[in-house]
Amino acid sequence: MNNVPANPELTYYIAVILYESTSNLPGYKPLYQESFVLIKGASEEDAKVKAQDYGLKEETSYLNENQQMIVWSLKKIIDVTPVLEETLSDGSEVYTRHFRNYEAYWAFEPLLGGEL
Repeated sequence: MNNVPANPELTYYIAVILYESTSNLPGYKPLYQESFVLIKGASEEDAKVKAQDYGLKEETSYLNENQQMIVWSLKKIIDVTPVLEETLSDGSEVYTRHFRNYEAYWAFEPLLGGEL
């Protein structure tokens, strides 16, 4: 028996989705993309299913400017959590996370090192 109400109230969740680019080119270095996607769900479990579906839908492949095949695929759903503030407005905090190793973050985040 399904105990879910016919019209459950939907909640906003943030899904952190990790994608990976691959290619069969010699020496190709994978590139990773972390996306923060707003998902509406009846529950956290519902939002996780929607995040997985979204991530799979976004997979793609294309020929780059040198006519080399690049493939972007879903690597992992990292997190699905309710939006921190119920009412979204200018300055709303929607997602936060914590870490202990700044050096690892610096090595990981290309904007800190001016790479992009």
